[in-house]
Amino acid sequence: MHERVSVHDVTFLGASPAQLQRNWSDLGVRRLSVIDTQFVMPEFQRVLDGGDYLIHAVYHLFGSGRVPTDGPSVDDARAALSRLIEAAAASGATCIYLLTGGRGELGWEQAAETFSRAIEPCVRESADAGVSLAVENASSLYADIHLAHSLRDTITLAEAAGLDICVDVFHCWAEADLTGLLRSALPRTRLIQLSDYVLGDRALPARAVPGDGAIPIEAVVAQALADGYQFGFDLELIGPRIEAEGRLAAARRGCQVVSAMLDRLGGAEVEV
Repeated sequence: MHERVSVHDVTFLGASPAQLQRNWSDLGVRRLSVIDTQFVMPEFQRVLDGGDYLIHAVYHLFGSGRVPTDGPSVDDARAALSRLIEAAAASGATCIYLLTGGRGELGWEQAAETFSRAIEPCVRESADAGVSLAVENASSLYADIHLAHSLRDTITLAEAAGLDICVDVFHCWAEADLTGLLRSALPRTRLIQLSDYVLGDRALPARAVPGDGAIPIEAVVAQALADGYQFGFDLELIGPRIEAEGRLAAARRGCQVVSAMLDRLGGAEVEV
C-alpha cells in the first residue's frame, strides 16, 4: 500500500473502531481520514493509540449543518470546532476539512461572508495549533448542509475565509478549465479525494472504484504531483456499486489502483 493513500472511514460507515482497525490492517493503510464524531470516541482513541497511524484528515460539519447567523449559534459552532481543533492537535492530526452548513434563505455572497465571520477565530486557532482548516467542494445535492458546490466557488470561499481546500475530484471533474482550477487550488489544497464515475449511472451517490469510470484521475494526480502537492490521496467510496462489490473489496481494489498510479508517477511519500 502506498503511504500517501487513505480510505475515508465513511466507506465503512457504521463499523465499530475495532472493525475499522481490522479493515486498516487488511488494507495495509497507515494514513487515516476519519469522521469527527468517531474521532473523539474514547474507544476510537484507544485504537489509534495502539497503532502507528497518521491522522491526515478529520471531517466536520460546521454549525450543526447551517451557516450560523445569531450570536448563540455562532458561539456554539465556534466552540464545537475549537474542541475538535484541540483534539486534532493533541493526536497529531494534520487537517480538519469542513462542510460549511447550509445557507438557508441567504444569498451566496451573504452566506459566504456570514460563514467567514463566524469561523474567523477558529482559523486563527487552527493556525496556532498547526492544524490545517480546509473547506471542500460538494455537490449541490448537499445544499442543505453546504455552500460551496463548484471548485471555483470553493476557491473563492477559501480565499475569503482564509481556509485551505479539500478537493473532491468526484464533484469537480467535469468543470470547465479543471486544469486551471486545480492550479489555483493546489497552493491551499491539503487533501485530494478520489473516486470514479461511470457515465449514465443515476444510482446516487454513484461513486465507483478508481479506474472503473470516466474521470481522468491519473491526469489529476499527475498534475497535483507536478505542481508540488505534498499531501495524501483519500478514497471516498460509497454508493450502490461499492455495496454490490463489498466495501472492503472495493476499497482494496481502489487502494491497489491508486497505489500503482502513484508508483508510476513517482509520488514518493512526504511526511507532514
